[in-house]
Amino acid sequence: MQVVVLGAGRVGRNIAAMLAQERHEVTVVDRNPALIQRINEELDVRGLVGEAAQSSVLFQAGVGSADICLAVTGVDEVNLVAASLAKAMGTRRSVARVYAPIYRDYSTFDYRRHFRIDRLVSLEHLAAMELARAIRRSEVSLVESLVRGELEIQEVSIRSKVPAVGVPLKNLRLPRGVRVGSISRNGKWFIAGAEDVVAVGDQVMLIGAREQLAKVYDLFGIELSRLRVVIAGGGETGYHLAQMLDNPNFAVVLFENNPERCQFLAAHLERVTVLNADAQQRSVLEQEHVGDADVFVACTGDDEDNIIACVEALDLGVKRTMAIVARPDYANVVHKLGIEIAISPRLVLARQVRSFLTRGPVVSRIPLAERSGIFVLEIEVPERAPICGCELAQVPLPRQSLIAAVIREAYAWTPGGDDRICPGDTVVVLVRDYAIEEVIEQFSGDGGE
Repeated sequence: MQVVVLGAGRVGRNIAAMLAQERHEVTVVDRNPALIQRINEELDVRGLVGEAAQSSVLFQAGVGSADICLAVTGVDEVNLVAASLAKAMGTRRSVARVYAPIYRDYSTFDYRRHFRIDRLVSLEHLAAMELARAIRRSEVSLVESLVRGELEIQEVSIRSKVPAVGVPLKNLRLPRGVRVGSISRNGKWFIAGAEDVVAVGDQVMLIGAREQLAKVYDLFGIELSRLRVVIAGGGETGYHLAQMLDNPNFAVVLFENNPERCQFLAAHLERVTVLNADAQQRSVLEQEHVGDADVFVACTGDDEDNIIACVEALDLGVKRTMAIVARPDYANVVHKLGIEIAISPRLVLARQVRSFLTRGPVVSRIPLAERSGIFVLEIEVPERAPICGCELAQVPLPRQSLIAAVIREAYAWTPGGDDRICPGDTVVVLVRDYAIEEVIEQFSGDGGE
């Protein structure tokens, strides 16, 4: 595929190296001649010196014929303008990296739609998502967050004879906004249909809004134990993680040593206890009884500080530790020190970028679970797509597929059989690998686009 990467910093360079290794045709743009010289010398890519938000530079970079443009400079506003220009100039997909949460807060203003950008991506939010997935409970765990975080896919383990066992899914009377997406039985995954039943030993994927999913936990025998989580660092990653855990199932304590930042965190996190303290000091950890916590997460802006804080927490008796560690050469060290999970934001972004390397109406493609053979497709519905205007119950989709969510304007929902898809909608589909092309046919407009 033809890819344009705007920004040759650590993030842009990492993406360019990955894509070049996978034999994509990559052009990298940056205003810094030294960075471009290094790119040209060390990577099999084309480097171009220039301002990412200037149309003449984007024209030279070839965005008009590019499959995807990734704006990942260190300035949010440059990324927004550059990705918007690239889209207007003809690139098929445009993605902008943003740091400030306001740009992803769709309750105030939809910057993505306004600038006609396909996706706004935050390294900090992606890293927080990885940490949230890793803070697993024995009964239920977060698998994926869909539609700007409004819907979730949660994995449930069926370990005993619970009310949902042995009952056809169509008879479970699930709330309208909740679906059973897929079931894993004896190591084999399949998309759940109305006649399927849940059995003891199954892994079940539930789809819906978090508050709606909580209403069906009794059906699946889920009794959540409240986990105590301590977060060191109230920057954007720590803030996003605290937001994801800001519910009655968690008791969260967040350490931040900047008083002004503490005021912001306390104002925006309803149930989280925010402490103005330095999590690097052992005396502080002892005073707050960190050793009694279930999980300790270090996500300050410094790798070494994160590692040291986790080692101190382990020494005090905390059950599990996790850290943000950007440097790849630290990977072996952290595990030897007993740190269970080490997340690299750049590697997380690289995996996200891979999901955007799609064709036709598909915006992203993400595996639901490792070796499951099931993918989550995000599809934009073009004009005159075969699926438009039909009730979903009448659409000839393959059995091993499921429309999990529909996004129209700013509203997202889990659809029923009587709902209809319209041009301009974004649809989230669960589908087995062998049925992907058949599904895409239903969403393809003129010329297969």
